[in-house]
Amino acid sequence: MTSDDGPTPDPRATTDAGASPNDRLCAITLDQASIRRSNPNVAHEREVAIYDILDRNRFAVEGRDDGPYALNLGLVEDRLVLRITSDGGAEEGQLVTHMLSLTPFRRIVKDYFMVCESYYQAIRTAPPSKIQAIDMGRRGLHDEGSRILMERLKGKVDVDHDTARRLFTLICALHWKG
Repeated sequence: MTSDDGPTPDPRATTDAGASPNDRLCAITLDQASIRRSNPNVAHEREVAIYDILDRNRFAVEGRDDGPYALNLGLVEDRLVLRITSDGGAEEGQLVTHMLSLTPFRRIVKDYFMVCESYYQAIRTAPPSKIQAIDMGRRGLHDEGSRILMERLKGKVDVDHDTARRLFTLICALHWKG
């Protein structure tokens, strides 16, 4: 899994000039009960995705203007749980919890894992042309996952394309079986 896939030209990738400075995430945590054992590559990707999101993101909770927000991501049964709190992140600051079915993500996450494994193996021994071909497939799956996430969040949370890509990385990190 790689969250920093270079610039992807997309008009949604930049924050709107008129957007509130509160429409952002200032903290992200992963529910410790949801994190499965993972390898160092996955742990690194998780850290990079969180760092990149916090560096630059658009995260607007529909109908609210009390950000910036703290996000806790977790898995409960077959659902992705997004617990959104105010800047302080304290339980009493809980604003909203969204639960999204993981069914629309199943195939893409499975395919993404297979391609990532191929990518990690290829970077050790394969020629650059093969690594590039695998990487293009991986990026395409990553883009598809981020589009699905944006669709699933529509009407709940507005995120830009880059934020959705990195959140998809975190969703995958929660699914990774070490």
